[in-house]
Amino acid sequence: MVTKSVDLRSDTVTKPTEAMRAAMATAEVDDDVLGADPTAARLESEVAKIMGKEAGLFVASGTMGNLISVLVHCDIRGSEVILGDNCHIHIYENGGISTIGGVHPRPVKNNDDGTMDIGLIEAAIRDPRGEIVYPTTRLICLENSHANTGGRCLSAEYTDKVGELAKKHGLKLHIDGARIFNASVALGVPVNRLVQAADSVSVCLSKGLGAPVGSVIVGSKSFISKARRLRKTLGGGMRQLGFICAAAFVALKENVAKLEGDHKKAKVLAENHFYQLDYPAYILHVTVFHQIFFDIVEGSKITAEKLYKKLEEHGVLVMLEGPLRMRIVLHHQISSSDVLYTLSCFQVINLVPVPNPADTD
Repeated sequence: MVTKSVDLRSDTVTKPTEAMRAAMATAEVDDDVLGADPTAARLESEVAKIMGKEAGLFVASGTMGNLISVLVHCDIRGSEVILGDNCHIHIYENGGISTIGGVHPRPVKNNDDGTMDIGLIEAAIRDPRGEIVYPTTRLICLENSHANTGGRCLSAEYTDKVGELAKKHGLKLHIDGARIFNASVALGVPVNRLVQAADSVSVCLSKGLGAPVGSVIVGSKSFISKARRLRKTLGGGMRQLGFICAAAFVALKENVAKLEGDHKKAKVLAENHFYQLDYPAYILHVTVFHQIFFDIVEGSKITAEKLYKKLEEHGVLVMLEGPLRMRIVLHHQISSSDVLYTLSCFQVINLVPVPNPADTD
């Protein structure tokens, strides 16, 4: 019998807090398509200030934020963007930059730490003298933290180097900052420093910060002016937007400080289970920030799907990432008691293989 429910599928599953609901109910609003919603303007200004940029624009999702940003920088069809072969824009955003914007992706291999080799990035930049046959490179995209490499964080120094390379070749740099606040906490570096070299950043408010919906893209005033027009083109112009932004503003003010706790709880979960396995077979590797990715060694007697179902029977929900890989994500609505309960469930589910009597003869 399930005695408790712990949802560790993602940091996107959080529910609005009472403070968020109260802020939504009392928000001052107006028509944002006309540029008149004061609460939306306040949120956009605050996020831009935190990121060290001139202006911001609220959008419905990180996917919309990345799409608009790429299209602003690559405003001529047939432009090319250099991005990681395992990044979110390339893998999980429906190919929108191509299907909607006519922008050609030029993927470069992501390393295990989420970076791309600087030399490989430079080698991927098209020679302008070949424009009769090549697309024209206009943009480089980075992702911080990098989801598909276990939430690894890109350093400010690495991002600076990519920014310098972009400027050297007359290109722009966009950062998909879906979990940029988590990266800031993990690295101990102010968030504005992490994006200093970027021309634009998409900042998700509905992941680590726990807002019910939305992202803010930031950049120069001219960039945001063009972005606002594109948002309308894509159907993202919303009227009394302030009631949504009011909840996001609460998340921004209250939940950044909680991210360190999320990281600590993830570490507790990992160190009390995965790092202490003293038998061969199951866990191939673990990566931890506020996310835990782990692989079950191929050939083990349990698969990720079987483990997933056993955990679900105990009320613990996780995310299947493949036949052998699983992901656990901590967020501000996961308590210390939830972590202890999850640990107890892993202990109840006996992962230690039953010895084959023939092996002991």
